[in-house]
Amino acid sequence: MGAKPFLVAFFLSSVLLPLAFSTSNDGLVRIGLKKMKFDENNRLAARLESKEALKASIRKYNFRDNLGSSEDTDIVALKNYMDAQYFGEIGEFIEATREPSVTFLVAKFDGILGLGFREISVGNAVPVWYNMVKQGLVKEPVFSFWLNRNTGEEKGGEIVFGGVDPNHFRGKHTYVPVTRKGYWQFDMGDVLIGGEATGYCKGGCSAIADSGTSLLAGPTTVITMINHAIGASGVVSQQCKAVVQQYGQTIMDMLLTEAHPKKVCSQVGLCTFDGTRGISMDIESVVDEKAGKSAGLHDAMCSACEMAVVWMQNQLRQNQTQEHILNYVNELCERLPSPMGQSAVDCGKLSGMPSVSFTIGGKTFDLSPEEYILKVGEGPAAQCISGFTALDIPPPRGPLWILGDVFMGRYHTVFDYGKLRVGFAEAA
Repeated sequence: MGAKPFLVAFFLSSVLLPLAFSTSNDGLVRIGLKKMKFDENNRLAARLESKEALKASIRKYNFRDNLGSSEDTDIVALKNYMDAQYFGEIGEFIEATREPSVTFLVAKFDGILGLGFREISVGNAVPVWYNMVKQGLVKEPVFSFWLNRNTGEEKGGEIVFGGVDPNHFRGKHTYVPVTRKGYWQFDMGDVLIGGEATGYCKGGCSAIADSGTSLLAGPTTVITMINHAIGASGVVSQQCKAVVQQYGQTIMDMLLTEAHPKKVCSQVGLCTFDGTRGISMDIESVVDEKAGKSAGLHDAMCSACEMAVVWMQNQLRQNQTQEHILNYVNELCERLPSPMGQSAVDCGKLSGMPSVSFTIGGKTFDLSPEEYILKVGEGPAAQCISGFTALDIPPPRGPLWILGDVFMGRYHTVFDYGKLRVGFAEAA
């Protein structure tokens, strides 16, 4: 059985981060997390994966048709091109023969190494982490995450098996017990916006720490309050209104001069083709790898233009005034739903946004606007995306908060398998 090189992603729920291994003589296995250029496809993959994983956790699922025989066994050396770290023998290996998720289609990794509990393991397979502990390959039954949010540095972070790296946190960790095996789930207190309690979690809420979720997800009720407080609006809604403001009159003038409706958007420079693209609410697009740029923003503006043309045509047929038509189209823009629950904010207003805080173990963990707002792109085409997304998980699993990379980037996170607890401390 030969060694097989893999590019692996770690998931606490089953980190979309490529990795490189290093060994040390202190009993810790350190794995450096490499940064990858943030693009629309990566964001789509991360968001879809997190939602699919959560859906899988709240339903009984049968993957027999998607999985090969679990009788295949092998010793798999997880390695990059420079060095390798032996993780022990994998007694059971679940082989996926079909990968229906878009995650696997666009993500840049070869496999997933789940770090959740065996209770959610497909086919009740023994997780690699369990074998590492059982075979005495780690100093302590603990692993920890540090995600580097310094955009000027190449290193994306580090996962440590067997303990914690003291260089990656300040002060002491606040620990809370795992309340339900499966995901790393624990109890959380109230959520505060600008220091004011929302009251939603006054009686307590459940939460999980999950590096496989890019954003911070929670019940729609509170996420709506947060996004309202930070001035967030739907990504599609915002782009639609921008098109109406900048090109609305031009589009209407062209329609009044009987220009071909399908050619209007290409003639004003918002679409590449003449009506062949079709109206779409999907702002996620294929990345042009050669150019290294995403076409997502351009596609969104094109979609907004195509919708505006249809709406204006309808109103012109009713002999409405130009002022009425522009106001009507603007109102329709306001009502457009956001794909995947995304919301955008004004990049120039971060300094006036409130902090958002989470109460864990009796301590308040704050996130500043610079920490919960994600900037995509540069210059005039830059977008600032809210790091909060609505995700409603029904009982008995929910309601549930998911503290993803937005939270774990600010707070170094320890997963203590031996004592069944999760700890948070300020990342260094």
